[in-house]
Amino acid sequence: MTESELQAKLRKIEALFSGATFEGERAAAGEALKRMMERLEACRLEEPPIEMRFSLSSSFSKRLFLALLRRYELEPYRYKRQKRTTVMVRAPERFLRETLWPEYLELNQVLTDHLLQITEKIIRENICADTREASEVRQISG
Repeated sequence: MTESELQAKLRKIEALFSGATFEGERAAAGEALKRMMERLEACRLEEPPIEMRFSLSSSFSKRLFLALLRRYELEPYRYKRQKRTTVMVRAPERFLRETLWPEYLELNQVLTDHLLQITEKIIRENICADTREASEVRQISG
């Protein structure tokens, strides 16, 4: 997947979660963000924000999640002594569960797949062509 193909796929995911219905709408990233912000504001009016904790598996996933939070003008933080992979945020629960988290999961999968493809290509071309997983063997007892 080329970088432009990746960007197009990410825009389509964003359009899906913003509620875009026409191809012309999907091209208007500004409009998509505006709809998401309106959805967040509607959630804020309906329910008070809650504090939620997210544990993210990698620095790439964490960077993506932080970017999404900041895009929606949500301020991520963590408490002292929390792991670096922990992100805290205060926002309406419905927005976090129905909009932000599903969008993050889909974007994260696309980026993870892309990073894996790039990593495999670099290893295959520069270190060793054999990029198979380790073999599984029966454990010898005694």
